[in-house]
Amino acid sequence: MATVKCSIPKGTRDFLPVEMARRNYIFDTIRSVFRAFAFEPIETPSLENLSTLMGKYGEEGDKLLFKVLNSGDFMEGVDFNQDYHKVAPQICDRGLRYDLTVPFARFVVQHRDQVVFPFRRYQLQPVWRADRPQKGRYREFYQCDADMIGSPSLLNELELVQMIDMVFTKLGINVCVKINNRKVLAGIAEMIGAPDKMVDITVAIDKLDKIGLDNVRAELAERGLTAEQIAALDPVFSLSGSAAEKIAALEAMFANVEVGLKGAAELKELFGLIAAAGPKCEVELDLTLARGLNYYTGAIFEVKAKDVSIGSICGGGRYDNLTGIFGMPDVSGVGISFGADRIYDVLTELGAFPEGLEQAARVMFINFGANEQAACIGIAARLRAADISALIYPDAAKMKKQMDFANRKQVPFVAFVGESEMKDGTVTLKNMADGTQQTLTVEEMIAVLG
Repeated sequence: MATVKCSIPKGTRDFLPVEMARRNYIFDTIRSVFRAFAFEPIETPSLENLSTLMGKYGEEGDKLLFKVLNSGDFMEGVDFNQDYHKVAPQICDRGLRYDLTVPFARFVVQHRDQVVFPFRRYQLQPVWRADRPQKGRYREFYQCDADMIGSPSLLNELELVQMIDMVFTKLGINVCVKINNRKVLAGIAEMIGAPDKMVDITVAIDKLDKIGLDNVRAELAERGLTAEQIAALDPVFSLSGSAAEKIAALEAMFANVEVGLKGAAELKELFGLIAAAGPKCEVELDLTLARGLNYYTGAIFEVKAKDVSIGSICGGGRYDNLTGIFGMPDVSGVGISFGADRIYDVLTELGAFPEGLEQAARVMFINFGANEQAACIGIAARLRAADISALIYPDAAKMKKQMDFANRKQVPFVAFVGESEMKDGTVTLKNMADGTQQTLTVEEMIAVLG
């Protein structure tokens, strides 16, 4: 058999035990906050029907969907001289999920008789995007989502901000939460006389941080906006001051634009709630924030780490009729998604992971031989029953080899059970950090290690 080169697809990663310990720290932190706000867990399949996924993420999102070939003789009878967009539906009708929100909307409609509204769910699962791999951007990555569906109350948006604040406070990451409202963006499009260009405007504005203002203007021109319409956006780009001052300016600009006034009113109410709640993190009204996904209809959020140069590490927003696509109209939802992989990169760059996460065992028993090993088995069982992780070295190898293993695995304590300990019913416990040793009963050992 030919030798196969060891490799994985670009944009995907293997995770070593240390990395998994750190990832689980992130997942456990986020999950604990979700539970504190009374969210319930669900899971959905990795594969969804393409009819579920297509058309929900905008033109650019659709291009990034991984499509899965049908099984069997899927090529039979297919004319491959046709345009790709005509061929694709004939050979693949499923795809890997692009995010967790659209599958969640499908889930809600499909299980509408089994969930209680308003429904609060959380979900920690991988998603896939056929993107160009680069720092902080992967083709396979985890999202950690929390959504409330079945209530239009802006209290939900406030709680999302509070959850963001709590998660990143626990993780020790200094963040800025940027907020805007898609109704404001719709109002801007109407104000400059281009209401039919709402999607084009948001897609271009969403790239402002990546490509700069001049390139955004150039893209808007390519998308059919006139020079006058593009120039009319400049007052929006240049608005400064507090959230209250920006909202007041919007109210003046939108004097005759109903949808814009509604967006400004929602922002005023939300920022009032946020001010009353007093989160620790910085919260900013950013009128250039667009969020490229088409299904957002109200408040939108994006979270940036202040001390590390990386893209958004959390984002989300309000969607008023996503379930309507699946036959259940007029059900409003709002949610956020924490990007676990980017959060991992931020914590790595900051050196902010807690010490000891990589410890596989709290204590390791030195193996002196068959009789001593038998004694260690019983003691280790008692430790594990007390929720203390214990490891017995599997072979009666040289002491140096066993101690080197304990050091490399960063085991904080090593236990010795030799002839004298077996006779006395004790254990000699060595602290690997300071080298001190003490001889203890098993009960005393549990008290020290617990």
